[in-house]
Amino acid sequence: MFRWYVVNTYSGHENKVKHNLEHRVVSLGQQRAIRQIVVPTESVSEMKDNQKITVEKRTMPGYVLVNMDLNEDSWSLVKGTPGVTGFVGASNEPVPLTQDEVNRLLHREQEVRPRSRAQFSIGESVKVISGPLSDFSGEISEVNEDGQRLKVLVSIFGRETPVEVGFDQVKKV
Repeated sequence: MFRWYVVNTYSGHENKVKHNLEHRVVSLGQQRAIRQIVVPTESVSEMKDNQKITVEKRTMPGYVLVNMDLNEDSWSLVKGTPGVTGFVGASNEPVPLTQDEVNRLLHREQEVRPRSRAQFSIGESVKVISGPLSDFSGEISEVNEDGQRLKVLVSIFGRETPVEVGFDQVKKV
């Protein structure tokens, strides 16, 4: 019976493991036992040099999803793949994902959910380009990626004043 299993890999080697696993499936003739291998990703839009670009980010670093009919041969094929550290679950009993978990993980991969990621870092100098404080310059003291906001220390009347602005209201100096 085909079920989805989570395979633990070295972080950063997910695509290499996927490629190695696909190659081993073909070379060892296990196409009937392993249907699909997926590295869960999502599309994230980032601001880079004041340009919005979309990049693929792994949602589960260090893990690969495998749709397979678990038997002794398929288990040893996956376990013996370079870069695989094991299955998620007990040492000799991999735990399959529930259908809800599979739907959530695989739906997220196909859904394009642009989420801005900050290209700003603490201590960086920026200039406010819109809002009531436009044309003021300051230094970033906090970055809130979830709220897409920055706390910038702006000099107003000779005093450092913290001001909260959106990512789109500033540009790097």
